[in-house]
Amino acid sequence: MKILLVEDDKQTADYIAKGLREHGHVVDHADNGRDGLYLATGEKYDVLIVDRMLPAMDGLSLVKAARASGMKAPVLFLTTMGGVDDRVASLEAGGDDYLTKPFAFAELLARIRLQARRPPIVAATALGVGDLEMDLLARTVTRAGKRIELLAQEFKILEYLLRHAGEVVTRTMLLEKVWDFHFDPKTNIVETHISRLRSKIDKGFDKPLLHTIRGAGYVVRAPD
Repeated sequence: MKILLVEDDKQTADYIAKGLREHGHVVDHADNGRDGLYLATGEKYDVLIVDRMLPAMDGLSLVKAARASGMKAPVLFLTTMGGVDDRVASLEAGGDDYLTKPFAFAELLARIRLQARRPPIVAATALGVGDLEMDLLARTVTRAGKRIELLAQEFKILEYLLRHAGEVVTRTMLLEKVWDFHFDPKTNIVETHISRLRSKIDKGFDKPLLHTIRGAGYVVRAPD
């Protein structure tokens, strides 16, 4: 396999690269995020190994930018941070797996082999539930063929709900993902936007798609 290793610690990078090459892999190495992004978007790799904490550009930003450019290779993050929030952040940035330092090389090798066996990521360009359709490239929404005009925040909310169709999405999740609030602003901003969104996608149609689950959150689901 052809592997890109983005690791700024020379001792760690040499250790990983040497071990991978001994197992027959081709390894390119970058010691900072900016050079790593240049290689990740300019070359084709089977797997990326990316440290979270990097100079010039951190690992999360690198992977987000690479994914946005169309890079589909699986990504294994290396980090000294082992908290739940750190693992979630790595996965949501576009990572596929996560390994906390220090680690055994045998485990790293096994995780690389696992990622290489997985099918490549195919980025969704359209989302939908029932007769509601969202085109992520054209940034348009239709229901039963009728165009629905949404404001930017309304589009973001609906996109997040559609990506979790059939699942309850909490108010806190929307605050974090749509507004990037990691605290409660003590306003009804979510409720107001949900009300406006519901009036646009459900009003005038026989069966509602956006439902409020009292005490839990919101869910978009197809009619029974």
